[in-house]
Amino acid sequence: MTAGGGEHRSLPVPESLAGERVDVGLARLFGISRTRGAELLREGHVLVDGAPAGKSDRLVPGSSLDVTIPAATDPLEVVPEVVDGIGIIHDDEAIVVVDKPVGVAVHPSMGWTGPTVVGHLRGAGFRIATSGAPERQGIVQRLDVGTSGVMVIAKSEHAYSVLKDAFRRRTVDKTYHALVQGHPDPLAGTVDAPIGRHVKSDWKFTVRDDGKHSVTHYETLEAHRFASLLEIHLETGRTHQIRVHMAALKHPCVGDLTYGADPTLAQRLGLERQWLHAVRLGFEHPRTGEAVEYESPYPADLAHALEVVRDGH
Repeated sequence: MTAGGGEHRSLPVPESLAGERVDVGLARLFGISRTRGAELLREGHVLVDGAPAGKSDRLVPGSSLDVTIPAATDPLEVVPEVVDGIGIIHDDEAIVVVDKPVGVAVHPSMGWTGPTVVGHLRGAGFRIATSGAPERQGIVQRLDVGTSGVMVIAKSEHAYSVLKDAFRRRTVDKTYHALVQGHPDPLAGTVDAPIGRHVKSDWKFTVRDDGKHSVTHYETLEAHRFASLLEIHLETGRTHQIRVHMAALKHPCVGDLTYGADPTLAQRLGLERQWLHAVRLGFEHPRTGEAVEYESPYPADLAHALEVVRDGH
């Protein structure tokens, strides 16, 4: 039912959440982030047995849990929310360089209710450029929700203009590492194939004659029994470009079930997403004009999967 335009839920604490912190329990019960759960607790929207709960309180099975989740006013509204796992690689008056974890969108979009980079920066007190659509202010590039790694956001209007132009002119060096199934032949090459929306699935893309010009350069860094580690440079920046081009070569990113990866291999490696990481970003600094380069190490899930592949078991 609704309360004040929001959603109100009353339920007993299930056995499966015995001993869990309240913010963790809220996240699991309602599919929200722990940060959002902590926010609801702080604002007094969570009662346990009729009393306001603290985020580090522990849940007792059978206790009465009353939660009010205020309605979102606009799906594209930026919600200031500090997100666990987002790292700041570099920060100055012109730009902020972020290490984006998996499961975080760059900005709000229709159908996405999870955490965003823009929301994190606003929640953490960063002032970013106001250029661009309201939900995409300061954003000059994007990474998929399921792709981790380094990205830059403009803080000044001048930086936004300069970086936007640099991405448009393709003078930004975008380097990714991808673990793909099998061994591409040749070991290094270029995929020049237009990409457009998939005819049967709105959320998928595919190589098609009437698609947008898309160019991906790759080289093999390591070849293992089941998979190869590639270094990839993007000449263009289409949605899902690397994933689509690797799938078109019949060497999908390991763990990328959307684009035909082997689910058994993904499970063996403990992967719940595609093995794809933005490792380096190089460009001319918009204020100083000097060449700068920023890097992001592999996150734990990708590093573990690569070690298993290297071991060859």
